[in-house]
Amino acid sequence: MSDAGQDRARGRWDETKGKVKEAVGDATDDDSMEREGRKDQVRGKGEQAKGHVKDAAENVKEGVKGAFDDD
Repeated sequence: MSDAGQDRARGRWDETKGKVKEAVGDATDDDSMEREGRKDQVRGKGEQAKGHVKDAAENVKEGVKGAFDDD
């Protein structure tokens, strides 16, 4: 799995984990766990975005490289 793919997978995991924590916190009336769950979700979305940016940068790099290759 690429570095970008790992970032996206880690992000999905953190987001899912956060949703579970938020739901458990809500069900048990634990405000601290709810907040922690929301933080995990934000962190997960950030990791996924980082993975997408890495992919985009790689695509640009390949496009520039291809533009200067002699065919």
